[in-house]
Amino acid sequence: MNKIKLILSFVITLNFCYDTFAQTCKEIIGYYPNWQWYDRAKLVRPNTIAYNKYNIINYCFFKPEANGTISNTDAWADENLLQGQINWSTPIPTYYPNTSIIDLAHNAGVKVMVSIGGWTMSDNFPTIAASPTLRAKFAGECNRLIKFYKFDGIDIDWEYPGYAPHSGTAADKVNFTLLLQNIRDSLNALGTLKNAYYKLSACFSADPALMQNIQWSNVVPLLDMINLMSYDFFGAWDCVANHNSPLYSTPVGNAAFNTNSAFLTLKNIHNVPPNKINLGVAFYGRSQMGATALYQPTNCNDNQVIFSDDLGTPLYYNVVKNMSLFNYYYDNATESPYLLGKASTSAAGTFVSFDDKKSIGKKASYIVNNNARGAIIWEITGDYMETAPGSGIIAGTPLADTLKQVFCNTTLAISDLKEKENMISIYPNPSKGEIFINSFKNIKRINITDVLGRTIIDTKEIILTEGNKALCNIHEKGLYFIIIETDLGLSTEKVIIE
Repeated sequence: MNKIKLILSFVITLNFCYDTFAQTCKEIIGYYPNWQWYDRAKLVRPNTIAYNKYNIINYCFFKPEANGTISNTDAWADENLLQGQINWSTPIPTYYPNTSIIDLAHNAGVKVMVSIGGWTMSDNFPTIAASPTLRAKFAGECNRLIKFYKFDGIDIDWEYPGYAPHSGTAADKVNFTLLLQNIRDSLNALGTLKNAYYKLSACFSADPALMQNIQWSNVVPLLDMINLMSYDFFGAWDCVANHNSPLYSTPVGNAAFNTNSAFLTLKNIHNVPPNKINLGVAFYGRSQMGATALYQPTNCNDNQVIFSDDLGTPLYYNVVKNMSLFNYYYDNATESPYLLGKASTSAAGTFVSFDDKKSIGKKASYIVNNNARGAIIWEITGDYMETAPGSGIIAGTPLADTLKQVFCNTTLAISDLKEKENMISIYPNPSKGEIFINSFKNIKRINITDVLGRTIIDTKEIILTEGNKALCNIHEKGLYFIIIETDLGLSTEKVIIE
């Protein structure tokens, strides 16, 4: 009887944790780029997004024009994604309700903000910010977007104030503050009319040199969130095999290029309150060619053959899809996984830096332990795994799940993050009974237990195929634990049978 009470208590506690995610957990902001709507036959679309994994979705990007207006970057995608499926049967086309990201997110209690700018569309910001007339016009345009699409706020992605290659000047330091003040004032005025509060955030470089171009003491009070882009620290442009988004300092390259250093610089040097800082986590990787080992020279090119879908910068699902071509390693000093191509495959000489469940879990734990506000994800579609490549059926979002688990219950999550990442995927989950298990390493043994720890299925009852795949059937509904032994060690995964 006591054991049953303990199990019920565990289930109730777990459900409470998930149900109160938005109120009690660290913040998760997921960026959704409009161009990813087309990817994988529109796999990640309004009605397949797992809204419960995020607090806010930042829809990107809209473009700042030189005259202060803001324009669409893909009018067709924006219409379908933000307004809904088009009903062509009416004389003037209308939109089916509850088919847009806006409606579905709001139904789930999730806010949607619009992100303006981005790496390729920041050149007009200096001109806009330098002119009182254009600043006012731009702020009015922000209000227009909110009223038209029913956004919940504005995210300014100016990359970066004072950055000369994007038309930046020294005057940007003051003008950026003035631009944010105009937007904040305009949002407040609209909020008064609508009896609402509209959020304002901005993205910032993790480079300490570019941080110097911000008036932090003036900017911080204007913003609800400081979104730190703590990724793209190293890549093919460096001609050295190095980590895309290390948590801690690397022995090669700029010692300040890591998440920890960037966070501490904001907090200790610029006095930015940690509870306003969202740290960036990458749901993508970076490839390099001509690599023999970590921190060794490369030929300065990425691999656009194996990772042709992502032009050499593979989203997480594409990294996993090509795992069999690589050997997996984990750099404990920086808390970063990486891959080196197997000599016998087409990936020979290719290095891939990326983030997986273990490294994402370490970053999430860092956010919790350092009292940061939460995390921004670039970008959410990279984490949507299919039951099989091209199946069109979403099996899960393992990286977002890891963030959420750590943010909601640090102790539980850390115990589940094994020191040896097995790269296990189980799908579908929840399931009607048939379970497919896919592992990066050869499966040696599988044991399935119920919540009482009783063995329900062992290895001899499971069909093993090709060394690293398995198939099994569980006939009774409930929560089960799958214990899998591979060449890297043991891993425990949960599965729900409906």
